[in-house]
Amino acid sequence: MKPLIGITADKHRVDGRDWNYQTNDYFRAVQLAGGIPVLLPYVETVEAAGEVLDRIDGLLLSGGVDVDPLTFGELPHPKQGAIAPERDITELLIIKLALARDMAILGICRGHQMLAVAAGGTLWQDLPEQVPSALKHAQQAPRWYPSHPVEVMPGTKLAELVGAGEIRVNSFHHQAVNRVPHGWIASGVSPDGINEALEHPGYTFVLSVQWHPENFAGRAGHNFDNLFQAFVAAAGQKQ
Repeated sequence: MKPLIGITADKHRVDGRDWNYQTNDYFRAVQLAGGIPVLLPYVETVEAAGEVLDRIDGLLLSGGVDVDPLTFGELPHPKQGAIAPERDITELLIIKLALARDMAILGICRGHQMLAVAAGGTLWQDLPEQVPSALKHAQQAPRWYPSHPVEVMPGTKLAELVGAGEIRVNSFHHQAVNRVPHGWIASGVSPDGINEALEHPGYTFVLSVQWHPENFAGRAGHNFDNLFQAFVAAAGQKQ
């Protein structure tokens, strides 16, 4: 059976109603890699998180709105964007339990940041304000366009999948990982020193990136399909 990949949902309020959703590129990337994508519900307890994880083989932490700074012990910065407290609660519960189970995890953008926070790291709340030397990380270009370079550290899982040295990525964020959690490897960094990727060698497959590799899925010449294929394959080992 193909691995079942749970994708975390974003939440928006439109016309007085709450909508839980995620963009199609995540689903397409997982399907192209041989997995079956499903959207995950919000939960409020460890027991509910466990029941959700019991039914999936891999966890994809998707992008979305800002992470609430209270989750990493800081007060809100004036440039903080929209937050989704129910989503933060859900993801902290699910991530910690998924790590304890050594479940295959792939984090993307906000998912990269949430993985860092769940493991004890912190975030820059607003790069333009807090890191004046930072390059432009909020891209105004097609989502598949690689706007800036990232240096991938040799000897890492990320290097094994996308190659060591310079790669080019897209970028749609103003928050970023500040303090890397203890025991984790910063496997990618942009020229301004901003963290772009994390992984942990103590788990079967736990890796996250700040960019959006799903926007390149299936594109000829420049894609991150190997990343999704490795993630789905690792999820399949659970079966």
